[in-house]
Amino acid sequence: MKEMVINGVRIRPGQTLNIEIAIARLPTHTLIDLPIFIKRAKEDGPVVLISGGVHGDEINGIVAVKRMLEEDVISPLMGTIIFIPLVNVYGFLSNSRTFPDGRDLNRSFPGSRKGSLAAQIAFILTNDIIPLIDYGIDFHTGGRMLSNFPQVRVDYRDKKVLELAKAFGTHFILNSPHIDKSFRKEAFKQRKHIMVYEGGESMRLDDYAVEEAVAGTKRLLAHLGMIEKDSEPKDTIMISESSWMRAKISGIFTSTVQLGDFVKKGQILAKISDPYGKVKVPVKCTTNGYVVGLNNNPVVNAGDALVHVGKTFG
Repeated sequence: MKEMVINGVRIRPGQTLNIEIAIARLPTHTLIDLPIFIKRAKEDGPVVLISGGVHGDEINGIVAVKRMLEEDVISPLMGTIIFIPLVNVYGFLSNSRTFPDGRDLNRSFPGSRKGSLAAQIAFILTNDIIPLIDYGIDFHTGGRMLSNFPQVRVDYRDKKVLELAKAFGTHFILNSPHIDKSFRKEAFKQRKHIMVYEGGESMRLDDYAVEEAVAGTKRLLAHLGMIEKDSEPKDTIMISESSWMRAKISGIFTSTVQLGDFVKKGQILAKISDPYGKVKVPVKCTTNGYVVGLNNNPVVNAGDALVHVGKTFG
């Protein structure tokens, strides 16, 4: 079996270990660590990374990984699973997507040992974690007041990760090309395959999004032969491209559709009105597709993203 070492600690076959990598100190001089949990089977096999909290305000992913750990629902029969429930501790402490200096960890790869805080954590992931893994699932949510229906995002040109996305088996698979300096692209550069799961919105717990994250992870690991199969995948809809329907005026936003709905071109998706009932403007769909994301903010400005519609092939 190949050797596995993280932060100078050797993980032997059959071991379950918790490792804490020291990052830096808060202004109070409180030490901040990056906790990593490893479960390694006695039998050799794939190495899978399960991570959450790359953006510190995306709580659903953090809770999903936490649930896998605290309920001990996933223990590999072969291979190794690396859990990182909370990558961006700084953002979590401040209810923020980013670091104190405003930097986005998911735009900071491959990072630097002596760079910003985001760059330092990106450097650790790039050099200490990515080289060890074969595959990964990185949990995310929508933005503030923007909710995503459970979906996985992959670059369709990467046939291996597309296979894994189908095995994960949640509602939608979106074609999402790699973004420069992202965690996913850095892994791909090292010939590793990471998919992104999106579910719910930031700073709001969504039980269904968490349940889908856990269930999909179990289906993925069963597909890889790492755990026993216990559920069938959902009928997954492949989305070829997507676009947001945006507000043409400012006002009070009232949606007439729900996440997951199929909508048709010309259909009224929502209405925007003024606070006095004098103005009412419909928001019409410009294409056939599925509602994969939805704005939950009742007050919107002109140009705001309202309804995210994904088109299927054909």
